[in-house]
Amino acid sequence: MKRNRTAKPSALPHLIPSLIFCVVVVAALGVRSAIADDKGPTVTVVYDHPLPNVPGKSMKGVLVEYGPGVATVGHTHPRTAFIYATVLEGAIRTSVNDGPVKIYHAGENFSEMPGDRHTLDENASKAETAKLLAVFVVDTDEKELLTPLAK
Repeated sequence: MKRNRTAKPSALPHLIPSLIFCVVVVAALGVRSAIADDKGPTVTVVYDHPLPNVPGKSMKGVLVEYGPGVATVGHTHPRTAFIYATVLEGAIRTSVNDGPVKIYHAGENFSEMPGDRHTLDENASKAETAKLLAVFVVDTDEKELLTPLAK
């Protein structure tokens, strides 16, 4: 009787989550930049991945860390960007398209539509820090996620 050989299980399926974790850690540690200047929030790209079922589009996760009283300049995001933001810590005071000012607290979220103008974006506290996770669905080749509004 002939013996059937069976292949050993591949380690590849276990390697993929480890690689993703490493990429996220490297991004979190190495891709920091201030939006406006040293007084602005710290911005870190924590996730950047093409969407396999939507050619030409990617999902990009951006952690925005605001010191006490820190604000960004008025700005827009790419015209192709849909943004879903969640406040992770503290509170964020915001206004989109010169609409009413709203304060979002930890656990609350909001969306921004393609073409929206972010006319107010700041930490609502002068004493505590605040953190926001913004998830962009945007053109894959888009490099600039924020453009200051002309004064």
